[in-house]
Amino acid sequence: MKTVRLTSSQALVRYLAAQQVDVDGQRLPLIAGVWAIFGHGNVAGLGEALEAERERLPTWRAHNEQAMAHAAIAYAKASNRRRLMACTTSIGPGATNLVTGAALAHVNRLPVLLLPGDTFASRAPDPVLQQLEVPGDPSLSVNDCLRPVSRYWDRIQRPEQLLDSLPRALQVLTDSIECGPVTLALPQDVQTEAWDFPARFFDPCLHYHRQPPPDSGELARAVACLRNARRPLLIAGGGVHYAGACDALAAFARRTGIPVAETQAGKGALPWDHPAQLGAIGVTGSSAANALAAEADLVICVGTRLQDFTTASRTLFAHPACRLLGINVSAFDAGKHGALSMVCDAAQGLAAIEAALPDWQADADWVASGRQAVAGWQAVVERVTAATGAERPSDAQVLGAVNRQAPEDAVVVCAAGGLPGELHKLWRCARPNGYHVEYGYSCMGYEIAGGLGVAMALPQREVFVLVGDGSYLMMNSELATAVMMGLKLVVVVLDNRGFGCINRLQKNCGAGPFNNLLADCGQGESGVPVIDFAGHARALGAQAESVTGIAELEQALVRAREAAGCYVIALATDPGPATEEGGAWWEVAVAEVSTREGVRQARRDYLEHKRAQRRDVGR
Repeated sequence: MKTVRLTSSQALVRYLAAQQVDVDGQRLPLIAGVWAIFGHGNVAGLGEALEAERERLPTWRAHNEQAMAHAAIAYAKASNRRRLMACTTSIGPGATNLVTGAALAHVNRLPVLLLPGDTFASRAPDPVLQQLEVPGDPSLSVNDCLRPVSRYWDRIQRPEQLLDSLPRALQVLTDSIECGPVTLALPQDVQTEAWDFPARFFDPCLHYHRQPPPDSGELARAVACLRNARRPLLIAGGGVHYAGACDALAAFARRTGIPVAETQAGKGALPWDHPAQLGAIGVTGSSAANALAAEADLVICVGTRLQDFTTASRTLFAHPACRLLGINVSAFDAGKHGALSMVCDAAQGLAAIEAALPDWQADADWVASGRQAVAGWQAVVERVTAATGAERPSDAQVLGAVNRQAPEDAVVVCAAGGLPGELHKLWRCARPNGYHVEYGYSCMGYEIAGGLGVAMALPQREVFVLVGDGSYLMMNSELATAVMMGLKLVVVVLDNRGFGCINRLQKNCGAGPFNNLLADCGQGESGVPVIDFAGHARALGAQAESVTGIAELEQALVRAREAAGCYVIALATDPGPATEEGGAWWEVAVAEVSTREGVRQARRDYLEHKRAQRRDVGR
């Protein structure tokens, strides 16, 4: 057997560089690159190996470990999970900064390879700098924090362990069912130790996207269920995108007439003006989608994990005979809420149902009711997103301006706060992958780093990042990275001077404004700071300006599109209003005992909504 002597790090990097993937018949590197912030725990081992392979496996430098994980995850999502990136950090704070990113990837079923340095396997110099000492268990390090947020976790104690661990890691990263974050903790001494690896271990390996068809029995039951339904509704989740099933869904919905609603992850699966399109569903849903959801006797859940925002905390599907049909590649997700499950790829499942019901169509009156509801909803969208002369516009008015100025194939990126709710309701998405909102983990600080990852994955499309002042202050460093890499982001910072979304929630739960808007926080003698976001963005290397009102914003967006490189536009917005139309109840527990009458009333309202909560849907 021919062998090659390499360090663990060199073997790992060479193996990653050899992984390839078939994307629509094109052979591409599976690992698009490695994000790296070096420290004493990885610079001499993995750093040395990456430098040697930089032509085949590019290395990118970030400014924050959590942010670079977000960028890698966004890249994978924008690539429909066909390609991915890796991240390496030193031991200690660099490693623990990955935990939030790993949790985000785990929740959203997105692949990212995490390669944190670790303490010495030999324990000879213990306690090494940044080592967490656990008196009762010397085998633990901070990397064990990544265990519960990883789909696969291993600590490489010997070079030869890579022969088993790396293929298993790649299996998880490329599998449509197990897909999620993988952590390989790398003790810094083991990174530099050499071993005679089999040469064929580094042969090119081509990965294919697995698309399992449905079981014949499950398909027959699903077809019978649909044939008997009078008011079917289809919910499109992120799995529609990951399966490459957007065109299949559009054709299926057009032929059958079944109304289609979209989750946050599924938005963009149908163009906003498709005749079957109802818009967003759930807590941040359109009035059209939620009205039909309340009357549906069958809800076909395609590629969605049915989180509480989708089901309005299990109050949305109100028809007493409503059944759920879960079409999902994951049995765990397909069977949620007692759904009749059809475990398969979304594209395969839709094609199989189409073949089994070639002449079936939804009831004409039901289809007409959906289209009538959508017409009313689109009038709402036009009204709430229209330009006004307000000095401090609403979030809806801002995103309306961006939507009007953005090209049809643009990508909007957002994550947390009130903006995702308004975007889910109101953004008109014309193309698949044009709506990139991280709302599974709703992670503040994802926006700019996520935009960076999207720009790398989709270089031919313009990327618009919408971010609140709270998220911008939480994590903005990768704006400097985008500038350094020559990538373009158009970033719109909505400054409502605090956490406006949670301030509204706080008041809706009966409490007074407290510790959310800056004006309601503890302050020193200087009072509330006035933050120059445009000035800050210029300090990071971007072009930037501050504007007032929608008219100035639209003019600035024209300049931003014409400019080369990153362009930041900051404007003050009103923290109060959110679109009243649409939406549904969301369970946020309210204090059972309080001295405030507002809280006591909110508790009574809470209990009233709880009575509508169902655990029997689908059973």
